[in-house]
Amino acid sequence: MLSIRDCLDYCDLTDDEVALVAEHVGIPDGAAAQVVCGMVQTPEGVLMLTTYMQDLIERATERGDLERAERAKSVCARFMADHPLPH
Repeated sequence: MLSIRDCLDYCDLTDDEVALVAEHVGIPDGAAAQVVCGMVQTPEGVLMLTTYMQDLIERATERGDLERAERAKSVCARFMADHPLPH
């Protein structure tokens, strides 16, 4: 049986990326890890995950939580570098 860490390593995802998605959809990190590993396998899933992260950046900025927005931007930038959107 694969652990969550095995799954994240296989999908080339970080704990921070999963945590942002978990926050966006309101589910525990463990459940988010399973969902994200599946989503990252398709261009549509990568686009949706990128959108989730960008939504969190926007919400944090609107709340004035600039530290959180910067952290989310950093995580999103790494995700986009590792999982570029198809053109």
